[in-house]
Amino acid sequence: MRTICAATLALCTWLPALANAQLNMNRSGIMATTSATTPASAAPSRLPGEEIRPFKVNIPSDAIDDLRRRLRATRWADKEVVADASQGVQLATLKEMVRYWGTTYDWRKAQARLNALPQFVTTIDGVDIHFIHVRSRHPNALPVIITHGWPGSIIEQLKIIGPLTDPTAHGGSAEDAFDVVIPSLPGYGFSGKPTETGWGPARIARAWDVLMKRLGYTRYVAQGGDVGAFVSDAMGRLAPPGLLAIHINLFSGGPPELRSGIASGAPPPATLSDEEKADYLRRQRLQATGFGYFIEQATRPETIGHSLADSPAGLAAWIIDHDMISYGHISQLFLEQKPFGAITRDDVLDNITLYWLTNTGAPAAWLYWETGQAAAAAAGKPRPDVAVPVAFSAFPEEVVGAPKTWLERAYPKLAYYNKLDRGGHFAAWEQPELLAQEMRAAFKPYR
Repeated sequence: MRTICAATLALCTWLPALANAQLNMNRSGIMATTSATTPASAAPSRLPGEEIRPFKVNIPSDAIDDLRRRLRATRWADKEVVADASQGVQLATLKEMVRYWGTTYDWRKAQARLNALPQFVTTIDGVDIHFIHVRSRHPNALPVIITHGWPGSIIEQLKIIGPLTDPTAHGGSAEDAFDVVIPSLPGYGFSGKPTETGWGPARIARAWDVLMKRLGYTRYVAQGGDVGAFVSDAMGRLAPPGLLAIHINLFSGGPPELRSGIASGAPPPATLSDEEKADYLRRQRLQATGFGYFIEQATRPETIGHSLADSPAGLAAWIIDHDMISYGHISQLFLEQKPFGAITRDDVLDNITLYWLTNTGAPAAWLYWETGQAAAAAAGKPRPDVAVPVAFSAFPEEVVGAPKTWLERAYPKLAYYNKLDRGGHFAAWEQPELLAQEMRAAFKPYR
């Protein structure tokens, strides 16, 4: 237990250390390809290799047939010996998921849904980056780049595109409109898989700025949850010209002086407020019972990656075991068809099937290893401050809380903070209309 706690303590500090290591490694980053005066509507000139290429999803039938064959041939683990999910994903949940996946679920619907959107690929820093780019029909729309996390994908953000690009159809006004750019992280989905180390959030942040400039945007904002929050945080520390503000909905760090106590199981300091004590204990519970995937992916991602590449049932179990709250909702969704916000059974399987068909279980996990390596290299070193305004939306079922007092310490330029009454870790997926409202409010001053 002490070994696990020590590892957890090191890992829970990886965001600050990562930002320091990778931002200081190359503060200037990748050079953008357009000038600061290029209008978003223009087509900037591009050098060879910088082309933006149209993309369509086209999965061969053989790959889908192979998936169904593997699902039928699943060899099941023994049933857990407890009545709850304390030993992990329960047999009944996984069996029902695999049954539905192999008999009823239809990937072609997801493929058609993706192909109805403008999709592209461009090469940045040697890696092909796949992205969705939807321009609003409203004039003067604010460009936003939205980053997904693990175990998510671009599937997470599909339902937020409409409320952002067409706000008048979703309770907003034309002045609330966004142009939306949703890239697949390197190693995820239809993006390329890194062939060298170093692709952590800070390098991705530099690539995202290149992408926005390559699209002709010289003023834009950034949003992200989960890993996307780390990428957006890194963008704020990089502060490239044109980045106006960031919005995030996960705060993993917590005050530095509390991290050792959280990891060791020590009681919360008496000086904390009731809200801070509650989140202190919440973080302790997460690290004690829900951090297995994090430690494995941050230290031995390739080991679990072999299983994720070989067994669709194993991939599904690994993905849905992200956090106990979301897992509970997903389990009820399949066993009882109980609603989980805006998420359906097909949504869950669209995401898992995307991982399977692109064989990205291992490359996606590498990102956690990258953060662990960067954290070790940057321990004790200063890091750049976030130099742009920060907005934060606190969803009640997020894996950890985010007291405003802690956010103000971490982000002196905190310009917007709001606590919501519903929603959790996968905010764009669960509550797309609500997150869209938050983004409209948070980014209103920067239009």
